Amino acid sequence: MRALAIVLAPVALAIVDPAFAQDHSGHGAHTPPESTAPADPHAGHDMGMNGAMQRNAPSGAQSGPEHAADLYHDPAVMAQAREQLLAENGGMRASVLYIDQLEATFDDEHEGYAWSLQGWDGGDINRFWWKSEGAGAFEDEVERAELQLLYSRAVTPYFDLQTGLRQTYRPEGDRTDLVLAVQGLAPYLFEVSAEAFVSNEAEITARAEAEYDVRLTQRLILQPRAELTLSADDIPEFEIASGFTDVELGARLRYQIRRNFAPYVGVEWEDALGDTRDLIKANGGDPDATHFVVGLHAFF
Repeated sequence: MRALAIVLAPVALAIVDPAFAQDHSGHGAHTPPESTAPADPHAGHDMGMNGAMQRNAPSGAQSGPEHAADLYHDPAVMAQAREQLLAENGGMRASVLYIDQLEATFDDEHEGYAWSLQGWDGGDINRFWWKSEGAGAFEDEVERAELQLLYSRAVTPYFDLQTGLRQTYRPEGDRTDLVLAVQGLAPYLFEVSAEAFVSNEAEITARAEAEYDVRLTQRLILQPRAELTLSADDIPEFEIASGFTDVELGARLRYQIRRNFAPYVGVEWEDALGDTRDLIKANGGDPDATHFVVGLHAFF
């Protein structure tokens, strides 16, 4: 009975005097009146550990020397340690091979092949690039082929400036060109490049290319592609007139068996433009063609 009285006594007092319940709520601890409790500007927010550290950090915590460890250790030793850290987190040399297109082509007149390969070796800023592309017919010799050797330097986080040499091989004759190019990733993830060439015959030509990956599913990717070329000079040897010379439009649908290995099918249309189109017709050629392609896209 005595124990029951001890338990029921606070309840009875709360009924008689409501102030007793307010003063003894919260496990018997007295809570100061609300008017005297300091306001917490972060009340109701879950700041987490980072927020707690920022709230409790001294006002001068963000000031001071750039490399505070130099105050306690040999600055030369610390500079070497920072260089090693940069080398292990992005400064290492690497090599990449891109097989952008390795394909068989089919149209009404003949069956052929085409390739577009590129790769680089170096770091994040300075790289050595090589590029090769070309096409031909299975029953005939190579129609065109080129090889570029370039020095590349990153000028922004998304674009590289490249310069070097290009060697072009054609049945009609060869050319050696100086190259100045820009290559990178444009807004909305368009892969773009623009190249200017000056040949050993003082001929000036240029080429611009853009492509974009449309992910239909996690493995199925549609890649539209466009290429435009122009020439500042007439080059009758190659059936090229000054101005815009030709355009290529294509689309390839690839399936990623693995992220770096994807077969594809597609279609590509090419057409000569302006005076170049008239020159090809005058020589009895066909200025436009449509090809169906089957190929492989990969990188290593």
